[in-house]
Amino acid sequence: MTTPLLPVISVHTPTSSFAIVHKLAEENITSLFDKLSRKHNTEFYGKRVGPGWLKYEWNGTIWSLDDDSDYTIFTWRHTGSPDQTPSYTFHLRDPSQPLPLESSYRNPSFYLHRPQPSLGSVRSSSRPGSIRSKKSSRSRAVGAEDDGVPKHKKDFEGFHSANGVRTVMGSIGPVQNVRMLLKAGYRHVYISRKFAMRHGFIPADAAPGHYGYEGLVNIGKWPITVGKTKTTHTVYLAEENHFDVVLGRAFQEKRLIKIDPVDPTDVVCLDTGEKLECELVILKDGRGEIVTVT
Repeated sequence: MTTPLLPVISVHTPTSSFAIVHKLAEENITSLFDKLSRKHNTEFYGKRVGPGWLKYEWNGTIWSLDDDSDYTIFTWRHTGSPDQTPSYTFHLRDPSQPLPLESSYRNPSFYLHRPQPSLGSVRSSSRPGSIRSKKSSRSRAVGAEDDGVPKHKKDFEGFHSANGVRTVMGSIGPVQNVRMLLKAGYRHVYISRKFAMRHGFIPADAAPGHYGYEGLVNIGKWPITVGKTKTTHTVYLAEENHFDVVLGRAFQEKRLIKIDPVDPTDVVCLDTGEKLECELVILKDGRGEIVTVT
């Protein structure tokens, strides 16, 4: 008689690694939080594990595991064939505690401690042929302030200028050539209020207190075409005014979006194998300040 395979979850914290048994389909996120909270010999023993503690890697991206919806998505993503060993990996951290110092033990399996892709080549592309001066650190620090712009502000602007946000062109309903924000931090697909009113998704005379001012409002299912493929999604009204359409996890999971962790413009839809035309956009306000889209 064949011994049934145990559904093992490997858990990495900033300072340790361990494993627990957890049946995805038969249990839920609350029981998962309970098991982790009861785990002895950990830096968080005695605390309640909950939203904000758990993350996992999928498709080259880090995802949060905070609620029942996230748990359902995680289960769907990790449902393999019956003969495969059910093994999963979580990264667990108490969000109220700082990361361990360099001089103390740091678990290299924890994702925050892994070497990150260098952005040096991206940044240097805007300054071809530049050569780092061999001046002392003090001289460089003084020079950074000569133009009146603090170094931390330059670093902030340099980081966001090198990264930006991913956008793709597509259509939603009858509206063509719409620039859409591709953002995994959003759960659903959203359209802005102004865009919705301008194109008839909601009445042009929509008054305050209706169509989303009191919370998210589902305005129905609409076809969205990105690349050569059309898919239908539930669309919500949003007060996001930087982009007309935001494509969140619902879209990315349906199209099986894969993003290269090194090249942010390398976006592939695994449902068809099509590579999308992706452009990085840097947002600035009227004063020229960089606007971050969270």
